[in-house]
Amino acid sequence: MTTTDLGMPASGLAHVPHQPDGEAAQTKRDFTSDQEVRWCPGCGDYVILAAVQSFLPELGLRRENIVFVSGIGCSSRFPYYLDTYGMHSIHGRAPAIATGLATSRPDLSVWVVTGDGDALSIGGNHLIHALRRNVNMTILLFNNQIYGLTKGQYSPTSRPGTVTKSSPLGSVDRPFNPVSLALGAEATFVARAMESDRAELRTILKAAAEHRGTALVEIYQNCPIFNDGAFEVLKDRTEQAARIVRLRSGEPVTVGADDERKVLVRVAGGAQEFVPEAEVGAREVVVHDAGADDPSAAFALSRLDSPEMTHVPMGIFRQVARPTYDDLVRAQVDAAVEAAGGPAGDDDLDALLRGRDTWTVG
Repeated sequence: MTTTDLGMPASGLAHVPHQPDGEAAQTKRDFTSDQEVRWCPGCGDYVILAAVQSFLPELGLRRENIVFVSGIGCSSRFPYYLDTYGMHSIHGRAPAIATGLATSRPDLSVWVVTGDGDALSIGGNHLIHALRRNVNMTILLFNNQIYGLTKGQYSPTSRPGTVTKSSPLGSVDRPFNPVSLALGAEATFVARAMESDRAELRTILKAAAEHRGTALVEIYQNCPIFNDGAFEVLKDRTEQAARIVRLRSGEPVTVGADDERKVLVRVAGGAQEFVPEAEVGAREVVVHDAGADDPSAAFALSRLDSPEMTHVPMGIFRQVARPTYDDLVRAQVDAAVEAAGGPAGDDDLDALLRGRDTWTVG
């Protein structure tokens, strides 16, 4: 097991039991439950589920040491369809429940599955504090820019002007950018993927699972019933090359096909803009560094995005090492137990309960 310079395990899976040598390798079937999958035909959740089921065997973990916690929403049916431990919890509170699991059970690989409404509306505070604390969990945030389960109200990520049952004249809200929000909370791993890009999604899932700390992966996912085609411009082969910005750490930030490639450069006032590669000249080219300790540059990249999806960064925005909340809490408990001469017995617990910090009412 390797460690960081901070003395913490370098991998989010370091404490999680793996399959014994010689045991038959797991397959997608091993992680597929016997429950009938119930989403609307054409829902992007099917693609994400298949990707996760086929990816999990690569981790080499025992199924009983993997747990998926969800909140409320279409995405939150996920635990039913995986043959791992799981919990379909309460609206917006999945990160809080997962925090308790990760802190008390270092032998678990803890995952949260949530949607843009569940995570960013009623669950907003739980999400940002999980990110801030850097709890060892992986959060998959399905973003379809709509409330699907409750039949089509606008969500915290819906574009301005979106006409829904709860905004018949068009939404006047300014939407959240989930990646910007996560970077603002100084999350240690932040990424974005598209549900239809299976290869990129699997690569990001693997990196997120291996990260020690809170890893947030925003996944663009189509809702064919209430917000069909929300990301169609990014899936169109004639459009995606000019719009999707593929982030690769250590490489210049570019967009466009070879003959029309544009390079991101810094301009006056700290702003950034894309210019044709042939016109870069002596300008300062932006080189992506996912491992930068300061999240400011990654945040600036997240602001390239806009509701019009002119330029949409995809990939890993940030990936840094920092002590995790659960490791620090367990270290505190171990130190307190050692200082007390060993685990507390019944007499010690009774003395604590009846100490001077208790009182009788009435």
